[in-house]
Amino acid sequence: MTNRPRASLQRILEDLGSTVLDVAASPGELDAEVTGVHIYDPLDELLLPEGGLLLAVGVDRAEQICALLDAAGPAAGVVVKQPVDVDELVRAKVRQTGVAVLGLTRAASWAQVAALLRSLLAEGDLAEPGETPPDDLFALANAVCALLDAPVTIEDRSSRVLAYSGRQDEADPGRVETVLGRQVPERYRRMLEERGFFRRLYQSREPIYIELDDDSINRAAVAVRSGDEILGSIWAAVREPLSDQRQRALADAAKIVALQLLRQRAGADTRRRLRADLLSTVLAGGRDAAEAAGRLGVASGRLCVLAAQLSGGSHADAAHRESDRQRFCDALALHVGAIHPKAAAALVGSVAYAVLPLHAGGDEEARAVRVAESFLARVGSRHAANIGVGRLAGNLAEVARSRADADRALRVLRARKASGAVAGYTGVHFEALLLQLSDLVEAEEQVPTGPYERLVRHDAEHGSELVATLRAYLDAFGDVNAASARVHVHANTFRYRLKRLIEISGLDLADPDARLTVMLQMRLFGQ
Repeated sequence: MTNRPRASLQRILEDLGSTVLDVAASPGELDAEVTGVHIYDPLDELLLPEGGLLLAVGVDRAEQICALLDAAGPAAGVVVKQPVDVDELVRAKVRQTGVAVLGLTRAASWAQVAALLRSLLAEGDLAEPGETPPDDLFALANAVCALLDAPVTIEDRSSRVLAYSGRQDEADPGRVETVLGRQVPERYRRMLEERGFFRRLYQSREPIYIELDDDSINRAAVAVRSGDEILGSIWAAVREPLSDQRQRALADAAKIVALQLLRQRAGADTRRRLRADLLSTVLAGGRDAAEAAGRLGVASGRLCVLAAQLSGGSHADAAHRESDRQRFCDALALHVGAIHPKAAAALVGSVAYAVLPLHAGGDEEARAVRVAESFLARVGSRHAANIGVGRLAGNLAEVARSRADADRALRVLRARKASGAVAGYTGVHFEALLLQLSDLVEAEEQVPTGPYERLVRHDAEHGSELVATLRAYLDAFGDVNAASARVHVHANTFRYRLKRLIEISGLDLADPDARLTVMLQMRLFGQ
């Protein structure tokens, strides 16, 4: 028997986003567990259970909020419509009672927020492998189709089709193409943008009527909103403007669709966060790893960890970057899941980790590298990324080592400024060790010493190139002709510089330990 994920006030706020709920006054950490949603009625005695979230309908003044905080007892929070009248008395009362005051956007109804919060609290444990949550958007699309007597699509901000109704065969070829491709074709999107239809749609809070010049059927459309945030739109193929009654029906339908989209987004975020938490526990390899692996449905032995990270083309906007990372992680999860049913992937920070079970047969790391290369070949045109692959973990206790290997291999690729590359840890082992040694040098603020330090100081004081001369000599394995060609000087000039650097530094080039020491210092100190 597994416990349900804890519904804290902070997690609810993160799931809903500041568009719906925001913090007006906080007692500190918002880690109080939320156990239920309750509506305030001034005519009833207020008896709130511990962790209740109170919807303060009709409360708007600071003195009312203070009185409600006194009466709320062990509540987790009180929700008031924005703008919230918060003064020093309210802040002091919040600190005294430990009950947070939240502001609800004025565009949301109390019925909407109550249903949405209860939906969040009712989110069960992580779905069983292969189980998908119910999707009511198609049912909503059919209901709107019946109300308007017209085929309907529900689309997101990027004109991707989220759901569609029946009777699409009654629409025009453009609509059929949209439904089949689950995306409005680019030529239609461009036309709608050039004619300003999207601008009209997103500026209006009422349905708009769009007349199309070609053989297409005209459209009635309405934006789907949550407060000031545009979630998507509803499009109906109609041959004439809607009547007032049908206009109101479409506007009301947009509110219901907004609620459903918020529920789906919150539910998806909750499931993703739970998967990330469980996979993080597996990757840590501690005593809870076995339980977490069981809840995820992943294998417990012969695993390789993959660490994947987008390497370029990211948006400046943080929301776009996070969306790109999540789509990339979803694609990785689908790829490894198709290879092995007990694989799992989740986004942890900016890195998408995958745990890939491998059958016995030897050369497991190389096989995992091939899986990663196959994945990047599939998504390369859409996502430029690098993937590090850890060594084989024989059991869950060794997964933490495989994860550390994958992270180090990924770091080597970043240091190389690579893109679209895969590296197994054993293939980049020495480079990874050098990077770890660089971290130690930086942390302890170490500086060059010995012959190398004397060469660096001489170059800085006299404008000479003795360090470059030494590097060329070592890179050419002591071949003076090859080394002089590398630095574009005559061989005799190179021999003279080599003699000078030996005199100045005291370096014994015949000593292999001395050569190794100076080569490592060159790598570590970047000269």
